[in-house]
Amino acid sequence: MRAEDLTKTLDLTLLAPDTTAEDVERACAAAREHHFAALCSYPRFVPQMSELLRGCDVKTCAVIDFPGGASSPLERAQEADRAVAEGADELDVVMNYRAMLAGDFKGVRDDLVRVVRAVRGRAANDARGDVLVKVIIEAPLLNDKVKRLACKIVVDSGADFAKTCTGTGGTMATVHDVELMRDALPEGVGVKASGGVRSLETVQAMIGAGAARVGTSAAVAVMEELAAQNGTPA
Repeated sequence: MRAEDLTKTLDLTLLAPDTTAEDVERACAAAREHHFAALCSYPRFVPQMSELLRGCDVKTCAVIDFPGGASSPLERAQEADRAVAEGADELDVVMNYRAMLAGDFKGVRDDLVRVVRAVRGRAANDARGDVLVKVIIEAPLLNDKVKRLACKIVVDSGADFAKTCTGTGGTMATVHDVELMRDALPEGVGVKASGGVRSLETVQAMIGAGAARVGTSAAVAVMEELAAQNGTPA
């Protein structure tokens, strides 16, 4: 695999609870150097990321209601609206998976519809163009039937991607979940694999299973691993 074939599949994630502005500055420099698809971090860092990534091909991505996914629909929509207003090009929104587990599927759908509408409205009002919405379904906590239903809710909400999990609390992306999600989603809705992905081998497995994006805090190490494999400079 060539570096240019991999780099735009990777989202560099910066989601440690103690992340600092200095960490964000270093991550922005790395993201620009490697031309990753996006740098993904907390909404409070969106203005900084947006400024440091201005004029390059790396998107600013903010996580919404991360990692719990249990804030009120109004709070979630407001957080999403504010992130877009401050410069986010993409949002990774945590589905209210506790409500999914409780069987409140309509409530989950209505909540996501509200978030997506807030994003589309803000982007249109600010003449921002497309802002991608990726919904984290926390797949490891759901059985296969509910995973498929979660994917349907993602589609019904108008979001652009379904994402495996937050990677917190021991949740990890699996080839099985990526394959199931890819099968459950229409062609126009992508799959993002994230959670415990830390090696080139795992990234390639996720892409092979159908992931169009892979989120990892180890994106730089993955590119270095690929360079070493190909015998080229990192």
